[in-house]
Amino acid sequence: MASIERLSGGTPPRADPAADSGGVALGAAAYLLWGFFPAFWPLLEPAGAIEILAHRIAWTMVLMAGVLAVMRGWRQLRELSPRGWLVVAAAATAITVNWGIFIYGVTINHVVEIALGYFMSPLISVLLGVLVLRERLRVAQWAAVGLAVAAVAVLTALNGGPPWLALVLAATFATYGLLKKRVPLPATASLTAEGLVVGPIAVAYLVWLAVTGHGTFGAGGVPHSALLISGGPVTAVPLLLFGLAARRIPLATVGTLMYLTPTMQFLWGVLVVHERMPSSEWIGFSLVWAALVIFTVDLWLASRRAPEPAVPERATSLGN
Repeated sequence: MASIERLSGGTPPRADPAADSGGVALGAAAYLLWGFFPAFWPLLEPAGAIEILAHRIAWTMVLMAGVLAVMRGWRQLRELSPRGWLVVAAAATAITVNWGIFIYGVTINHVVEIALGYFMSPLISVLLGVLVLRERLRVAQWAAVGLAVAAVAVLTALNGGPPWLALVLAATFATYGLLKKRVPLPATASLTAEGLVVGPIAVAYLVWLAVTGHGTFGAGGVPHSALLISGGPVTAVPLLLFGLAARRIPLATVGTLMYLTPTMQFLWGVLVVHERMPSSEWIGFSLVWAALVIFTVDLWLASRRAPEPAVPERATSLGN
């Protein structure tokens, strides 16, 4: 089975059919909130992309530390091995780059390309499963990956260069998912640990901005500062909703719901921000969408042949 079908790293309890409707609602809420992210981050201007990223990391770290304290989960971090912390650090680096590219792409009005990256992410995850985990793909999965490669080739040839933002987003998120499989922590503790790794760097950068007079926190007034602080709960709430949902619904359902996010991002870029969509973009997106149809149908058929348990709490999500 491909890597997206092995996110659990174990055998969690089966989903309770009676809880499916609630689980689907929680999952849909998480993905819908992520879908609105392109509308949120521009509200934090005039802060630049790096300052916004630093605030997002810092306030998420503070919030998750509080949540973990309420859950009495700090023991999980104290017992984490040095190797575990190394994997956490690698995952934190990958998601930091992912968040930074996402925020940068939104602020320069490249929302459509961001959506392309997240449409491609599950296909890149499958490819990483082959290259890193030596997994074997079914014929349909190879066809889906082939169409995604064709999409990149078309976009590169017709646009004069690869869609770098989309590729970096897809690659960093897929890498993050791969690394998260190796972290022996539930979602809340894992996100807190990642924050503790990169959070001090973010705080140091924000202090430097304040000392040198280049920061916008405080200088932009109370509403602006409140928006910067809100980057923490805006990041954490959908992740926590996803953590609750993923334990209650099958992987195939999770895999279908996740397309809500890039679909909303795509529609925001085209209908709200009015980004230009030349014919090359439509061709590239059409190839990726065809790949995702094949991929999703294959995932559903596989789940019907061998019913899968719900995804455990530490499963990968769209943490954009």
